[in-house]
Order: sequence, then C-alpha cells, then structure tokens
Amino acid sequence: MNLDKLDDKNPKVKERRIPKKAREIQDSAPADEQITAEQIVREAYEAQIERAEAAPKQQITSAEELADYKMRKRKEFEDNLRRNRMSIGTWRRYARWEAQQKEFERARSIYERVLAIDYKNHSIWLVYAEMEMISGFVNRARNVWNRAVQLLPRVDQLWYKFSYMEEQLRNYDGARRVFARWMEFKPGVKAWERYVALEWRISGPREQRLKRCREVYDQFVQCHPVLESFLKYATWEKKLDNLVEARGVYEKALQVLEEDANQPEYFIDFADMEIEAGEIERARKIFQYSLDHVPKHAAEDLFRRYTSFEKQYGDRETIETVILNRKRFDYKEKTEENEHNYDVWFDWIRLEEENGNVPIIRERYEMAVECKPLVEEKRYWRRYIYLWIKYALFEELITKDYDRARKIYDFCLKNVIPHEQFTFGKVWILYAEFEVRRKNLQRAKQILGEAIGKTEKKNVIKRYIEILVLLQESDNCRIMYQKWLELYPADVEGWIDYATMERKLQEANRVRSILDLATRQQTLDAPERVWKFYIDFEIEQEEHDKARSLYEKLLARTKNVHVWISFVQFECSIDQPEAARTIFERAERYFKIEAAHDTATDERVILLNGWSDFESEFGDEKQQEFIKEKQPLKVKRKRPLKNADGIEVGQEEYIDYVFPEENKLEGKVNLLHAAKLWKRKKESEV
Repeated sequence: MNLDKLDDKNPKVKERRIPKKAREIQDSAPADEQITAEQIVREAYEAQIERAEAAPKQQITSAEELADYKMRKRKEFEDNLRRNRMSIGTWRRYARWEAQQKEFERARSIYERVLAIDYKNHSIWLVYAEMEMISGFVNRARNVWNRAVQLLPRVDQLWYKFSYMEEQLRNYDGARRVFARWMEFKPGVKAWERYVALEWRISGPREQRLKRCREVYDQFVQCHPVLESFLKYATWEKKLDNLVEARGVYEKALQVLEEDANQPEYFIDFADMEIEAGEIERARKIFQYSLDHVPKHAAEDLFRRYTSFEKQYGDRETIETVILNRKRFDYKEKTEENEHNYDVWFDWIRLEEENGNVPIIRERYEMAVECKPLVEEKRYWRRYIYLWIKYALFEELITKDYDRARKIYDFCLKNVIPHEQFTFGKVWILYAEFEVRRKNLQRAKQILGEAIGKTEKKNVIKRYIEILVLLQESDNCRIMYQKWLELYPADVEGWIDYATMERKLQEANRVRSILDLATRQQTLDAPERVWKFYIDFEIEQEEHDKARSLYEKLLARTKNVHVWISFVQFECSIDQPEAARTIFERAERYFKIEAAHDTATDERVILLNGWSDFESEFGDEKQQEFIKEKQPLKVKRKRPLKNADGIEVGQEEYIDYVFPEENKLEGKVNLLHAAKLWKRKKESEV
C-alpha cells in the first residue's frame, strides 16, 4: 500500500518565485557593484527556492502495519482536535480520511461529533450528505438532508442539493415533496423558479406539465404579491406562446396589486404582449390607461414607447391625442406639486379649450376653482377670481348654457368671495352685463345696486351709470352721480362726468352748479382739470365774461405761468390783443416783484418767451423792441454740490438768468451785457 495516497500531506516543492521583472536581464553590462558567492547562497536560502526534503515513501505490506498506520493517523487527528476543538477543517479532513479507509461508521461518528459542536455550519451537512451519497447510502443521505433542512430551513443550498439528489434518483415525487416543504418557508424568487423548472423537466403530457407549473406560479404570486412576481409569471407564459393565459396574469396583477401595479414596465410588457397577439386596440387602451395613472417622473419611457406605437400603428389624430395626453400629464403633475399655481390651471384649461371637449373643460374648471387661496388677502385672490370669470364666460359664449353661467356668477358672489375683507367689482359688473345681454334689465339693476351697497367701488358705480345712460334714465343717473360724489368727493372724474352728462342734456345751469360745487371743494385729486373743463364750457357757451371771471378766480388761487398764458390765449381767441397784453404785463409784474418761490425765475422766462411770440404776431416794431429789451441774459454759474449727509463734495454748474434791470454781475458779464445793448441799438438804427 502506498502511504502517499493515504496521507494528505503530500510534500511538494516550496518555492517563492522572484518577480518576473526582477528575473529579466535589464542590462548585459557588468554591474558596478559585484556580489559574492556567500551573498548568493544567503539570498537563495532566504528565498527558499530549494526543494524541501520529502518524506520517504512507505509501502504497507501487512494488516499489522495498516492497523499501526491507522492508529497513528487517528492519534494525530485526535491530538489536533484536542488542541483546537473548533477547527472545522480538521474535523472534515478526519471524517474524509475515515471514509477513504471505508470506515463509514467512524466517519459518521466524526460528523455527528462536529455537528454537536456547530450544527449551524451548513458546509458540514453538505459534506456529510455527499459522503453518504458517494458511498451509496441513499436512505442515510436522505436522513441527513431531512435533519439539515429541518434545522436550517433558510439555507437554500441544502434544499437545492436535497431536491437534486431525489431528481437524480428519478424520485420525482420525492423531489416535488422536498420543494413543497421548502415553499412553506416562503423562500426567494430563485427557489420558485427552480420548482417550476423541476415540474417542467418531469416527463409527462404538455398540458399536465403546464397545469403543474401554473399551480406553482399561482402559489408563487400569492407568496410574493409584488409586480416582479406577476411579470415573471406572464413572461413565462409568453415564452410558451400562451398569450391568452399571459393576458389573464396581467389582468390578475392589476386586480391584486391595484395602485402598486402602476409601473411603466408593467404596462409596457402588457402592451407588447397585446401587440404580439395582434390586439392593437387593446394595446392602445393599455397605453392610454397607463398615462393617466403612472407618475410623470417615471413615465418618460412609457411616453416614448406610446409615441413609437402610434407612429407605427396609428393615424394623425391618434398621434395628436398622444401629444395632448402628455401635456395633460405634465399639467397634472405641476398642479399636484402646487395646486395654487393658477397660471398652470389657465394653461391647462386653454389646452382643453383648444381640444374642444366640453365635459373635460368643465371638469378642469371645477378642479381649478376648488383650489381656493389659503390666505384672505386680495393680492392672492386676483388670479383665482379670473378662473370663475373665465368659467362663466365659457358657459355663456361657447356652450350657450346661460343658466349654468348665471349659477356660476351667483355662487362666486355669494359663497366664494369674502366680502367682509375685500371684494371684486369686476365680477359684479360682468354679472350685470351678462343679464343685460340676456335682456334682463331689472335683474342687472338689482345686481349693480346690491354691488354698490356691498362694495361702494367706483368702477361699479361708473358702469351702473353707463348702463343707465344707455337706457336713457337721466334721473337715475343723477342719483348715482350724487352717490359717487358722496363716496368720492375728491374724485375729479366724477365731477367732470356728471357735468358732461348734464351738458349733453343741455342743462347749462346744472353744469354750472355742479362745477361751482367742484371748484369749492377743499381737496381735489386734479383741480386743474375741473377749472379747464369749466372754462372750456363757458367758452363753448360763448359766455366770455364768465370765462374771464373764472380765469380771475383761478388766478386768485394760483398764479402759475401756464394759467397766465392760457388766459392770454383765451383773449387772443376772441380778438382782444390789448387785453392779452395787459395780462402779460400783470403777469410779468407779478413774477418780477411779488413771486418768491423757487421756480419764479424759470416761469418768468417762459412768460417772456410767450410774450415775445405774442408781440411777433400782434405787436408793432416798438412793442417788439420793448419785449426784446426785457429778455434775460443766460449765464453759467457754479454752486456747491452736497451729498445725502449734507457734506459739500464739490461744485456743479447750472444755468441762471440775469434780467436787464439787475446789475449783480461785474467784469465780463457787464461788458457782455453792454455789448448786447449796443448791438440791439445798431440793429434798430438800420
């Protein structure tokens, strides 16, 4: 007997190889530093490249020698185990050696001893059962597997080996029972796939095998009710060309998983199966359903596949429907992120209106108006109220459903707008105009009357007056104008509109009374407009004395240069140049002597320029020369420039005017003035 075959410790050459790069000759020239033979021997010893001495081979020629050998080996193994009882490798080598010696009972005893130490180490069970199988002890191996899977049911490898052994023994019922026991512990997907593969490999009619495999898959989807499980089941059916059964699996997945099935891969696989089956309409419905239920962030690939599908199987209308659905989906995602982004609602509604589907448009309007602002501040409500307005106009102008439009206006005014905090006059006005268009004038008056009582808004009153004017109800118009002026006495527009109406009715005395009241008001937002309207009215009525009297009253309040010039223009318009010249003289005397405000100099210059233009048209040479002598001299001067803190930071130039009667400049300024006078004198002599 050869001891080398019995002993696992087969001596081999122990060599630690030098790296390849170090072994290659880098340079054939002699090295600068030579080494000695002693150094080579020492390095060789350290590298251990020499062959280790192997133990001599022994031949066992008798039973006594064999028994002695077995005793020594067992003693060696036992000594090693006493030193390190937890060394699993030593136990395995010990048991394997006993098996090689055909000492199976001893080998089993060793395995049982190590299992008593660590039964959770599944590798021990594997080699234990493999020993029994290799040695032909099938029942013993089956017992080992049964014990192993009972103690370690979560170790898949034990179940795999157990079922594989039964299958190799053609004990298919036993293999099926192993898998059935395994499935009770709800293992992972791979285990179920192996189970199906086993059922498919077992010989028998195709229908019988399909039935058994489907039973396994049914148990699988019940054990793992997730989308991936159903997709594996359906994919298996498709590979076998069982498209009807595959459709049933997809439908069952949607019924069982409900919203969890709304994943792009599910709908894409489902649609591909229907396309493969030639059911184009079914596939289109699946795509359309998926676009309404899959979240946008996960639907990019789904949209791309649907678009490709329609390009291949659809027409222009269906492609446009795809684009429309995609836009709808985008708007839906945006509104779910922020339902108070009313610009998105407007864009979505505009998209639906372009499509023209009235029920969907109404649905979008209803969804939008439900998103009421969270804060009762008017600036947050403006865009929201326009949704109600557009909704009502849509029902009136597009669908012609006037009762529905009336209900929208009524609901918005009574149940939506918080009138205690703020209101929207535009809604009241549009509601009244709607009733006017429906020829329900009495109802329109009631709406505007209620609006004025609740809102007291100027635009509502103004629109009410416009409607009354169209209806030629002048008395009611006067009542509303009086209401307007009671609420807004400083509003010039109300006074002028009231007077304009009376002027159209040729009620001159009423016009004068209204304008007299307006000019006596202490505060007006633009009093010059009232005075101008009043004066223009008197001029229109050819009441020149009254117009002149109004100018005098106005000059008593303000002596602005534009009032003086307007007064002059009035006198010129009625061919009274002397009176106009007198007004110029009064004005020039005021700005020269009395005026003390900051802009007096500039206004005086404007007045003199206007006077010069007047004399050019109405005056003679003497009068023209007279006004030329009054023209100021324009000079540049400097003044200190200060910052916001009042600190002088430099100087700036500005234009100033020096009038002839002033003699404040010296030197060159006086000389220039004298030269200018001399030049004017020479021009007059010529």
